[in-house]
Amino acid sequence: MAEKKTLLLRLSPKLWEEISKWAEDEFRSVNGQIEYIISEALRKRNKSAHKIVSDSEDAKD
Repeated sequence: MAEKKTLLLRLSPKLWEEISKWAEDEFRSVNGQIEYIISEALRKRNKSAHKIVSDSEDAKD
C-alpha cells in the first residue's frame, strides 16, 4: 500500500468541534472523518462530471 501523504490543515475551533462530534457519532477519528468527507466530495464531484459528459454525449446523438 502506498504511503499516505501528510497535510497540515488549519481549522477554526468551531469547525474542529463539529467534525469531532461527527467523527465520534460514526466511530471514526477526526483524521478519518476528514478523509471520509473529502472522499465523498470527490466521489460526488466525479459522478457529476460523468453525468455532464454523458448528458452532452446524449445531446449529440
